[in-house]
Amino acid sequence: MGFLDALLGKRKLKAPAPDRLFALTTAYIGLETAQSITTRGRAAIVFQPLNTGDFQQIVQEMQEVVESVGGETGTTLETRDDDFGYRWMILVDRDLEDLVVGVNAVSDALAVGGYQDRVLCAVFAFQDAGGKRLYFIYNYKRGFWYPFVPASGPQQRDTEHELRVKAQVGADLPFEPELERWFPLWGIPI
Repeated sequence: MGFLDALLGKRKLKAPAPDRLFALTTAYIGLETAQSITTRGRAAIVFQPLNTGDFQQIVQEMQEVVESVGGETGTTLETRDDDFGYRWMILVDRDLEDLVVGVNAVSDALAVGGYQDRVLCAVFAFQDAGGKRLYFIYNYKRGFWYPFVPASGPQQRDTEHELRVKAQVGADLPFEPELERWFPLWGIPI
């Protein structure tokens, strides 16, 4: 923060570390071996689309890149818009590293195009040993992860299970320290 910023009351927010997205690939080893939490082979990057030609071109180019690379890695791609106006670019691949790399490529392309502020989060689908679905959500604006475990009722979450998952993963994944920022995502299409 510079002298003028301090004088005018402005402060610069520290940008999240971009490599934190890749922490999931390291944490996954412990999740799978020690906790029996396995990938469901699906991930998504969630962003607010714009109807500008530039934005549409970036998204189209990223779809083409992911689809062409997917021919080699086996990653498939689909998009879906939700009721809140967000676009879900969904990647399907049994290899978690391929999913992380694909999500990162899309977020990088949006950032390079000047649209980083349009990205909401990345979502990775998992299941525990009992088959219960759970998600790891990466908040791009904060640069932290948090678990989301939907409960059986409509728009209910299993907070206790989320806290257990956080405790089990430990320091392997940079978790959001403020629990009130563990926002639920209802109707996840992956």
